[in-house]
Parts: sequence; structure tokens; C-alpha cells
Amino acid sequence: MTDSQSMNAFLEEWKIDPPNVKPAFIDYMNFLESAPDIVTDFKSRPQISYSLRARNTSQTNRDLFVLIDVVDDDPQNRWLSVCFYAHLVTDPEENGDLVPAGLFGEDAICFNLDEDDEAMRSYIKTRLKEAVQNTKNQPNW
Repeated sequence: MTDSQSMNAFLEEWKIDPPNVKPAFIDYMNFLESAPDIVTDFKSRPQISYSLRARNTSQTNRDLFVLIDVVDDDPQNRWLSVCFYAHLVTDPEENGDLVPAGLFGEDAICFNLDEDDEAMRSYIKTRLKEAVQNTKNQPNW
């Protein structure tokens, strides 16, 4: 099964969503898939996470710049963890968690979306836009 088939199967299967985070995941996925020079990859690890990973085609030293995990420790109550390399995004409202060596051994900033919170959804989307722009400014990283 290809990545897109696997992702589509996951999205079709994801019917129970009490915190209503599936629409945010789809919005982030659509944004990344429509951004120029950005490619995505999907990794399925049932009962752990379903991960959407994005990278800029100019990246040569890292496999991604953002990791969007649908945390699947409780399939009846999934939530999102969105992690960036710390140098790629700002966090002016300090809504994220700095995770030393948290993304493939490098410092990360991670944002959790575990409830239907429009302000947080928007805040994370702004970080996504910032990271996409910053990857264009840092070729070969």
C-alpha cells in the first residue's frame, strides 16, 4: 500500500473523534501538500501514532522539517502533536514545549492539539507557514 493509500485508509477509518482534531489534521495535510517544493510522507504505527512528515525538496541533511503525529495511544480519543526543529519556528505566545534533542536528536518545539480549540489550530497553522518559509531560506540544511 502506498503512503497516500495508507493515509486515505487511515482517514477513512478515523470515525470517532471526540476532541475534533481530525479537521485540523486534514487542514495541515492539505496545506503542506499544496505548498511548493514540499513533499510529504506518511508513517502508520497503529496504537502508537500516525505520522505525517514534510520536507522541502532542497533539504539534504534531514528527512523532514515537521512531524505531525496523530497520537494513537487511545484510538477512541486521538490527539495531535506537531513538532518542528526549534530553529525553524517562533513561539511568541509560548504555547509549545521545547523538547531538547526531541526530533531526531535535535531540539524541537512541539505543539499539542488535544481539544477543539480554534485559536490553537490557527496558531499551529501559522507555525507551519513559518516553517515552510524558513525551509526555503535554508537550502541544504
